[in-house]
This record gives sequence, structure tokens and C-alpha cells, in this order.
Amino acid sequence: MEAIQTFATSALPQSQRLRYWNELAERIYAGTYINGDHSFHGRMQTWRLGDLQMIRPAGGPSQVGRRHRTPGSSNIILHLQTRGRCRHRQGYGQEDIVLEPGDFVLSSAATGYEMDLEAHELLVVEFPGAPILQRCEALDSVLSRRIRATSLASGRVLIDFLHSLWRQAGNAQFPIPGDASWQGTMADVFYDMLGLTLRESRQPRPAADASPPLARQLLRHVETHLGDPDLRTGTIAQSLGVSPRTVQNGFATLGTAPSAHILNARLERAADRLTSDHATSITEIAFELGFNDSAYFARCFRRRYDASPREWRKRG
Repeated sequence: MEAIQTFATSALPQSQRLRYWNELAERIYAGTYINGDHSFHGRMQTWRLGDLQMIRPAGGPSQVGRRHRTPGSSNIILHLQTRGRCRHRQGYGQEDIVLEPGDFVLSSAATGYEMDLEAHELLVVEFPGAPILQRCEALDSVLSRRIRATSLASGRVLIDFLHSLWRQAGNAQFPIPGDASWQGTMADVFYDMLGLTLRESRQPRPAADASPPLARQLLRHVETHLGDPDLRTGTIAQSLGVSPRTVQNGFATLGTAPSAHILNARLERAADRLTSDHATSITEIAFELGFNDSAYFARCFRRRYDASPREWRKRG
């Protein structure tokens, strides 16, 4: 089993970053390219677990694409949006789909695709199509389609499983087994969970679910804008076209207040990043998640987890 590898542009001159990132992407996923401007920056972790070739890329606004592969390629690619928004399109004549945090899309590796990304973080898995075809016969019906994983019970379990795998892979104190049997078992768990999620996504949804209630809109907006240091009641209200009181009432139905939910969401994301991304400094993680003061971030983190960010990272 390969160890997690981490790559970043932070140590390179600005003029070399985009070229380096394209060379890296081509080496990991052949045919991939990235377009960006002079401010481009990126960070990526790569890991292979049996049949699963996985990456966790993050960066600023950019366009990422993959050229058409040799016809007959049966691999499938899962793009899970974990931060920011993405406009995804595959093939000619296909409508664009917009992914928000907690959404994913499945793409055929044999067909080119493009993604217009805001400041973002993704979790990407490429895998053979045969195992998932055994678990979801109508696979074509869910390709290039937005799957709102966090609105599905099996989807939430799938996301938790993927994040847990990454955390354990980076845990030097408790290394995960490297034998082929263990890897195959974990890959089978992934296929089973993905199959369940796809089947659940095809089940009829209640009519009321077609228009998300305010609480769901609020949660999705916060997840999408966690990195914005100005995220607060007033800016949420302005973005959604409602009053600040409406925002406060919406969070009250969830048993919390806007500021408390935003802080908790940032701390939860930080806890995951600290254990899964050792290449990014604690201060960088704090700033990427909307904290303007690293000392304030450390105090909040200790109150929440009874450990400093540095101690938490060492545990993971």
C-alpha cells in the first residue's frame, strides 16, 4: 500500500506554480490539466488503497479538466465537494451541474470533463467500474448527475467513511494494515456504501424536499462559505435575500445561533484537516477556515476539543 504523499505550490515562485501543478496532475491522473491566473496556488494529497486511487486537492479559483481517454476505459471518477462550489460538465451537449459541499458527481474516465472551481477542497476517487456495476446496474442513469450525499443516510455514512480512511492513513501511531486482503476489504466497503448511496438517490423524494427549507439553505450556505472571515448573520441574510431575524430564527430551529454554528463548523473542519493534512501549517489552516487570529483559533479549539491544535495533530 502506498503512503500518503503531499504536494504544494507554497514553496515555489508564483511564475512556476501552474506549470508544476499541471505536471503533477498529469502524472497522477493522465490527461488532467489546470487553467488559472497569476494568483494560482494549490495543495494536494495522494493515496492509493487497493483499486482506489485517491486525491485530496485544494486551491484557489481555477478550471480543471480531463481530456478524453481511450474509448473502452471503464474507470469511474467520484468528485466529492468538501469546500467551495464547482460547476461541472462532461461531454458535449450536457448541462452544467453545480456542486456544493456534501455533493458529489460520478464521471466516466473515458469522457472528458471540465470543472470551474471557486476556492475549494475536493476528495476524488478513481476506481474500476465493474465492482460498482455489480451493485448499481443502472449506473448510466447516475453518471454526470449531482448527488446530494449529505441529504441521504447512506451518503453521510459514505462521506464519514472516506474521511475516516484518510485520518487513519495519516495516523503514524496506529498504521493501517498494508496487506492486499485488508485493502481489498476496505475497497469492497467503499463499493457497498457507494452502491447504497446511488440506489437511495434514485428513490422518489417527498415533494417538499424539492425546495429545501430555510434551515437546509442556511447550513449549505455556511458550509460553502466557511473560509470567508466576514461570514456572519448579516452577510448570510444579504446573500439569501432575507432579514437577519429570519436567519436567527432559522438557526434557532436547529437549536443554535448563527455565530455558534459557524464556529463549530469551522472547528470540526479544522480538526479533520489537522489530522489528515500534515503539510499545511496550523496557522494556514486557521486562516483558510475564516479565522483572522491564530491565537483566537487555538483558544476556541482547546475549549472544544480539550487539546491544542498541535496536540490534536500529534494524536492523529
